[in-house]
Amino acid sequence: MALQTAHKLLRVGVIQDGRIVEEHHVLHDSVTIGDDARNTIVLPATQERPGRFKVLENRANQFHLIIDEHMQGRVNLGSSDVDFDALRTQGLATRREDDTFDLPLQESARGKVELTDATLFFHFVPAPPEGSKPALPPELKSSSWRTLDQLFFLILAAMLVLYVISVAFIVTRPKAVEAEVELEQLEDRFVRAFIPPQPPVKEAPKDTGAAPDKKPDETKAPPKKTAAATTPSTPANSAEQRQQLAAKVSNTGLLKILGSKGEGGALENVLGASMGGTNVAEALSGAQAGGALTVGSGGNGLANPQGDTGGKAAAIGDQVTQGAGKVDTGSKQAVKVPQVADAAAEVDSAEVNPKDMARFIQRMKASIQRCYEKELKRDPTLKGRVMVRFNLKPNGRADNIEVDESTLRSEGVSSCIITTIRGWKFPFQPSDDVPVSYPFIFSSGD
Repeated sequence: MALQTAHKLLRVGVIQDGRIVEEHHVLHDSVTIGDDARNTIVLPATQERPGRFKVLENRANQFHLIIDEHMQGRVNLGSSDVDFDALRTQGLATRREDDTFDLPLQESARGKVELTDATLFFHFVPAPPEGSKPALPPELKSSSWRTLDQLFFLILAAMLVLYVISVAFIVTRPKAVEAEVELEQLEDRFVRAFIPPQPPVKEAPKDTGAAPDKKPDETKAPPKKTAAATTPSTPANSAEQRQQLAAKVSNTGLLKILGSKGEGGALENVLGASMGGTNVAEALSGAQAGGALTVGSGGNGLANPQGDTGGKAAAIGDQVTQGAGKVDTGSKQAVKVPQVADAAAEVDSAEVNPKDMARFIQRMKASIQRCYEKELKRDPTLKGRVMVRFNLKPNGRADNIEVDESTLRSEGVSSCIITTIRGWKFPFQPSDDVPVSYPFIFSSGD
């Protein structure tokens, strides 16, 4: 009767030195041995064994034992044990074309195959119930003590015990009492380090009663200059002194020009032809008609500081300088300066009041006006409207700032506005992003 592997598994293992070193449970696959890594059981290469040899082959849900002419071993067929020589000679195993022998195995069959360096055993075992986890035999299960390097653990434990004993010995020892050392017991080199030697004291010379000799290095003080030597000689009388001062003054500055003589000179044009001596008072007293100082001459003198009056003398009162007179400064003209007009803000949220937003932007518009005035120096005709849109973040900062529309036609003002708004800290903290729109209207003041 053919073996139905649906109920039992084929257990295959390798025994070396009396111990099971490898074990497999096979249901449908064939079992191969050799030095090839693809084999079910990998063994060292030998001359008698090929690199891959199929020992147990599964055909039609029945396992067959495959042996060659030199393989030794025994198999139990249910009633008795039969060695491989009897299987080959008595015809119990069928000879195949590749000079190997094939023996079908029943569920009760078990056996072993003698190899050069190991023993292969096989037998059928009941299949575990579905859903159960495979468990290793107790002798193959690992434990913490088996996986631990026992020698290293023992050395480490001994060192730990020795360390604890050493620390306890040091702690329990009494502290050594250091005896105080007297100053006389210190060596000379320490004494010199602690107490530096004092410099010798010089003795004061004894007073012999004689007058002390003058020191050779003493020098005489320079003699003081007398007042007579530094004081210049004064003239004999005051008349000569005045003449000398008049001569010096007449040759310097404006007086040198006023005191010049000659026809067509500067003084003649100022004072007239009656210019005489070098005295300024006498020269001024000789002013005649036609001179620059003539009052009411009708020329360019003092008589007409406002222009030509046809020879009439202009009194001081005519200039409206007496009392609380008025000075005509011309008509007043209002000078317009560049400005940023106030506007209403558009806020798409009930958490932020548009009027509060507009008031905050109007307080900060001085920085926006500086952006406009900077570009106005390059283009005095610059004016228009710039619509700025941004999102107010919950932290009070502006994000996604962009110029929606602009009639100003100035990229410099637009980029400056975006940079300025990015640095603002708004006094609002909404729960979510709030879209805000605000128009800036710029006028140059022309």
